[in-house]
Amino acid sequence: MSQLRVRPQVSVDEVRRRLMDLIRGGGLSPEGRLPAERDLSERLGVGRRSVRLALDQLETEGLVWRRQGKGTFAGLPADPTGDLAARIAGETDALQVMEARLCIEPELAALSAQRMLPAEVDRLRHLAERQVEAADAQATELWDGALHRLIAQCARNRPLLTAFALLDRIRGNPGWVQMRARARDPASLVVTHSEHMAIVEAIAARQPDLARIAMRDHLGTRFSALRSGLGAEPGADA
Repeated sequence: MSQLRVRPQVSVDEVRRRLMDLIRGGGLSPEGRLPAERDLSERLGVGRRSVRLALDQLETEGLVWRRQGKGTFAGLPADPTGDLAARIAGETDALQVMEARLCIEPELAALSAQRMLPAEVDRLRHLAERQVEAADAQATELWDGALHRLIAQCARNRPLLTAFALLDRIRGNPGWVQMRARARDPASLVVTHSEHMAIVEAIAARQPDLARIAMRDHLGTRFSALRSGLGAEPGADA
């Protein structure tokens, strides 16, 4: 007579901790998708109900998001209002997008310095580190976008978030993404990380003016690189 395997009782908080260790460990797919609940249950040695409750908690905290039929993903989803970008993507260029980002994102950083919660600052640091650890261009793009998106969302200003989402979706143009990937090199990634950390530290210190300046400096670096490269490859670093 077979016996049912009884899993040890593990608290939801402990399962949450194990899930966060898995996410931080970098063992996810390039798009940040977590394994299915059944696989997580087996890997963590806990019941599926505990996994589901822990994922619910992480989703409430904004640390993961779910897409019907696709699975559960680490980080934050793109704002759906970015779909508006499809209507104007063919009517703009990389320089215009960078000009718009310079108008919007420094103010988002300043607002985040006033409104971002400590746990959200921890997530921001994590995203900055994940970009450094990224093994390929796709992952670099993923974590860079997630960092800027988290800052925009933590500003907690819906009209500004909508404007950001519009620009974010336009930047996602596959051609522009490929150009940015070709334009990156180890030296530029070191500069980007340094600039990202300056933004993070200003936000963590609750210094809106410093956060605004740090974001403007970061985007200014990218804007200069873009203009320098336009003669050879338009849109190379938008």
